[in-house]
Amino acid sequence: MSVAVVLGHILRMRNLQYLMPFYAIGWVGLVLGFSPWLLIAIVWGALLQFMFEYLLHRFAFHGEPPQEQTAFSKLYRTHIAHHEFPTDPRFFAGDAPWYGVRVAALVALVHVAVFWPLLGFQTALVVSGSATFVGGISAYIFYEYCHTLAHVSVSKGRFGRWVTRTHLAHHYQDHHATFHVSAGMGWIDRLLGTAFDKTQAKARYDAETHHTLGLQPDDPRLVKARAELDL
Repeated sequence: MSVAVVLGHILRMRNLQYLMPFYAIGWVGLVLGFSPWLLIAIVWGALLQFMFEYLLHRFAFHGEPPQEQTAFSKLYRTHIAHHEFPTDPRFFAGDAPWYGVRVAALVALVHVAVFWPLLGFQTALVVSGSATFVGGISAYIFYEYCHTLAHVSVSKGRFGRWVTRTHLAHHYQDHHATFHVSAGMGWIDRLLGTAFDKTQAKARYDAETHHTLGLQPDDPRLVKARAELDL
């Protein structure tokens, strides 16, 4: 039942819907041009996506919020609202459905440019598609699954409880730590110095501003952004 609930949310996410044609193209290229070396490309693409997941979350979503209202409202819809209303499905995937497509296209082009002189154009396309469209998008789907599972109220097994406990520490105890979401990627936080620490979390916690990521709840930018969404 829990898997069905999570998949129901995921199937309605426009960001994933827009990526599905590229996912299909990647798999077609992988099957038609299969080589064991492409498995390395898939692993590389997945690791690249997991690192991107961390960097985007830490530096874009939790960086210094913009002063200009339009940019702030975009950040609010994309992430801050999710912290204010963590159980609201409207904010699970943010509000930038084409962002993933643009990133995937850029990463694919970079891979083609790097491998074309070494492997030839056709092989470079297959390697790029395997890394970006199979490995990267698979990792992104896994991210959305873990993230949604952590936030929905359903019966959870050992895996679900682990994912939920880890991610909700970021939401309810210390929003300055635990920026990875995908299960098993805690090594990125440990490597980059943002692993969860209970003592540090207690020292940094501020009940008034925790769910607004350090902003005062009556900050005019927050008030305006909420009003735009009728919150």
